[in-house]
Amino acid sequence: MLTNRMKAAQEAEELHRQNIQRSLTHRLQVARTTGDEKLIRQLEAEMKSFESTVKG
Repeated sequence: MLTNRMKAAQEAEELHRQNIQRSLTHRLQVARTTGDEKLIRQLEAEMKSFESTVKG
């Protein structure tokens, strides 16, 4: 029972990470399309921070 809960929690965590990554990627794509340089820099920094958090 505990193993199933742990597995479900890990799967939920991974899905959450994927959703954040997908959202950041989309927001960055829109910012690039509209030419919003300030937002591009902000999102790139956010993505870099997110990636380092996930890896570390």
